[in-house]
Amino acid sequence: MTASTTMTIRVSPEVKQKLDRIATDTRRSKSFLAGEAVAAYVERELEIIEGIKRGMADAAAGRVVPHDEAMAELYGVIGAAEAKRAGKA
Repeated sequence: MTASTTMTIRVSPEVKQKLDRIATDTRRSKSFLAGEAVAAYVERELEIIEGIKRGMADAAAGRVVPHDEAMAELYGVIGAAEAKRAGKA
């Protein structure tokens, strides 16, 4: 069994009721489900924060694409996808 620690959180009565339902339906404890939810949230948020930091570092180092070039590339991809879809219709 992996090590764990205890944490107390506050949730609205509605969230608690929904968690109760999920726990009952999945035959998992509320603690297990809450722990899984927090772990998933933490991982997702860390990925977002790290991506922002990488982007800021790229911008600071001058590794950027001018807006007009980026938009031209996006419009090109969109146009190609639309043309492909229209050809298959």
